[in-house]
Amino acid sequence: MDPSISSPAELPTTSYPATTKQAAGHIDGVLTDVTCTSFSDKIMVTITQCGRLAQWFHVPLEVSNPTSTDQYIPSATSEDSLLPLTHLTPKTLFGGSNQERETIGQLYAAQIASIIAAKNPGERRTVMIGLGLSKFEASREVYYDTVDLARKCI
Repeated sequence: MDPSISSPAELPTTSYPATTKQAAGHIDGVLTDVTCTSFSDKIMVTITQCGRLAQWFHVPLEVSNPTSTDQYIPSATSEDSLLPLTHLTPKTLFGGSNQERETIGQLYAAQIASIIAAKNPGERRTVMIGLGLSKFEASREVYYDTVDLARKCI
């Protein structure tokens, strides 16, 4: 590694074969790394702590009923703008060891996919999300900090 690069957040991005963005920060005292890689057919977001990936989800951004797309894009003044879009359905690919862990993971996946869809309403690629959080707890502060760190990469 180049000694002038002090953290993963400062690693250069590359456009071929896929664009990659990275961010790092401490969440609840644990170094957390987020990577977002944009492939031609999918967007992959990984959130890792201690170098682990324990769960994988996929969230199709394609709406099954193309005539109903507009109702899923929230207005900028909506009080619900921080909630995940209701038409997004995360599916656990593997790693859902118990119901609580799977539910929290799906909430993260839906929120991250919602951020991607809000940033680019025409986006139709499937979002793949890998989570490797050292503690899986339903803490509001940890959730907001994690989503905010992911937002920096998207």
